[in-house]
Amino acid sequence: MFVTNRQPLDFSDPRDNVYAFAKMWGSFAPEPHIATFHGTMFASIGTNRLLPLFGFAGTGVTKVKLLDNGHVLMRGKETGFFTDLETGVPMKTWDNPFTGETVEVYEFFNDKIGGELTLELPKLYLGDNPDAAVHMNFRPENEEPETVPHILPWEVYGDEVLLEWDYTHSYANPVTPTAWPKSSTGPWINPSEHFTIFTSLAELEDRDLQSAHFRAGFSRLSPWWPWMRMGGSGVDGVLFGRMFSRTTHRGIDDVPRPIVDRIMERDPSYLELPEDWNVGQILSTWEAYARDVPPEA
Repeated sequence: MFVTNRQPLDFSDPRDNVYAFAKMWGSFAPEPHIATFHGTMFASIGTNRLLPLFGFAGTGVTKVKLLDNGHVLMRGKETGFFTDLETGVPMKTWDNPFTGETVEVYEFFNDKIGGELTLELPKLYLGDNPDAAVHMNFRPENEEPETVPHILPWEVYGDEVLLEWDYTHSYANPVTPTAWPKSSTGPWINPSEHFTIFTSLAELEDRDLQSAHFRAGFSRLSPWWPWMRMGGSGVDGVLFGRMFSRTTHRGIDDVPRPIVDRIMERDPSYLELPEDWNVGQILSTWEAYARDVPPEA
């Protein structure tokens, strides 16, 4: 790769950490830089062999803006779909092998993602649960200070830059057992997401380049999704997902075609950048489901 304006990064400096992360996760360019994820979700029940259930795929577009104080504004949109294991096509219904019920599949669309990255490491909380906020890569055995400098655990090997990113949550279930007895798995949920990210030092340090391409392994653990309607089923298990996650070189041509087709059918604007910098709450599928799906009881 031809580098036109390389300026070294100091990964012990919060300003350079904020800049590098924003450039990797989003783009300073005015046109959309599409990211995508796609893979498979499995049921883990006791000591049984893991059972593949469905695919999990989606997209994201994120624009970023560097401020004079070293902070970065981030603003984006994302989608999430559950897909047929054979065809990769987003499912509208799913035959639940545990309950025998055919359920309506929930699709996730959020056009209000974003916030301001400061020189302090952010605490991430979901929906209406600020007391459950945790720093990235939180270690529960350590006493966590209220503020932490925005220093990420980058590892540099020549041009290869690695970053591990874990968010582990535990908070009150927005899909409550009283209001959604079939959709809720209980009063508390503990979803987690884990990334192993690969990017290029030359791309991060080239100040004329608007974004740095990344590739990542993406895994997640959680209770059953609410749309699976496992509440009261008596099946005590965990969902495990392993996915690819990456920014694209060729835009929608690098996104699985069935995902592009579904977004174009429902709302093509999710493949375009937001026009404003107005953001909303970070929503997981549980928060979004509780807001979109009427209570059952």
